[in-house]
Amino acid sequence: MDDTKIEKRAGVRATSDRIWELVSDLSRWSEWNPYETELEGAIAFGGQLSLTEGFPGQPERRATARVADWRPYVRLVWTENRGFLFRTLRYIDIEELEKGSCIVSSAHKFAGLRGELFHDKHRNALRDAHQDIVDRLKAAAEA
Repeated sequence: MDDTKIEKRAGVRATSDRIWELVSDLSRWSEWNPYETELEGAIAFGGQLSLTEGFPGQPERRATARVADWRPYVRLVWTENRGFLFRTLRYIDIEELEKGSCIVSSAHKFAGLRGELFHDKHRNALRDAHQDIVDRLKAAAEA
């Protein structure tokens, strides 16, 4: 099987503080991320996140995930067990190259046979969505 990771990146002319301000404000995600909306929960190790997920080519669904890792101004990682042989890991990374200049990444990783099959079926739409997410986050951070 192909790599079961989809990641898109963008250079952003903003500080990691500004980008983290956008990422950590869960209630305002829909302003820059039209695919994962209505976020609620706590950014804390093991914290629960609830969100409405609506990626292209898939029906909108309510998801519950757990925060697997987070580091202020650097990353937010959450995981979801979608059932038998289907797990996802989702993250947003911020890499500060120098003050006021960052690389932002948005990604999905799929695990388990059903996860890999899902990846194969939806990879093109997910690639486009993740590119849109980083482009919108870039625009919001640079505004």
